[in-house]
Amino acid sequence: MNIDQLKKTIPDFAKDLRINLGNVLDVEQAEGMTAQQVWLTALASAVTCKNEALINAVAADAAEHLDAAGLDAARAAAAIMGMNNIYYRFLHLSSNAEYQKMPAKLRMTVIGNPGIDKADFELVSLAVSAINGCGMCVDSHEQVLKKAGVRSEVIQHSVRIASVIHAVAGVLDTREIPALDAAA
Repeated sequence: MNIDQLKKTIPDFAKDLRINLGNVLDVEQAEGMTAQQVWLTALASAVTCKNEALINAVAADAAEHLDAAGLDAARAAAAIMGMNNIYYRFLHLSSNAEYQKMPAKLRMTVIGNPGIDKADFELVSLAVSAINGCGMCVDSHEQVLKKAGVRSEVIQHSVRIASVIHAVAGVLDTREIPALDAAA
């Protein structure tokens, strides 16, 4: 299944998501993002959201735009941010400042050597961090991206992709819950 086929499975109550999914993945509308950046972000976001149908559809289309290193980097961003976002969100939310002074002692070498352009990896990490709700990580990645000269429109569009992918995953995850059908 690819994205076009997946869009047909999105119920009419979520038709805005169906339209938005097509729009945010259209490189012509991607605010200056490259095709690689769009598909890295989409794939990492889908993996982060854990919906198998969505992952398969995004991966099918992403394979046309990403090489093996790109496919691995998208998965690596979802994996490392899955860890970091929990840890750093804890530091941000905890009222005990003692934790912020302690070393993380978490291995995260993939951030320094992601196998793709570091700015692209930061962009994808920012999108995943937005899905996972880690403000500290969002701020950190955004600062690195701005220092690398990445335009605000590119950063915003990466989060648009993440937001649509996240919402579509939620719809797909809940579309076959009988109690929701009874409410309709």
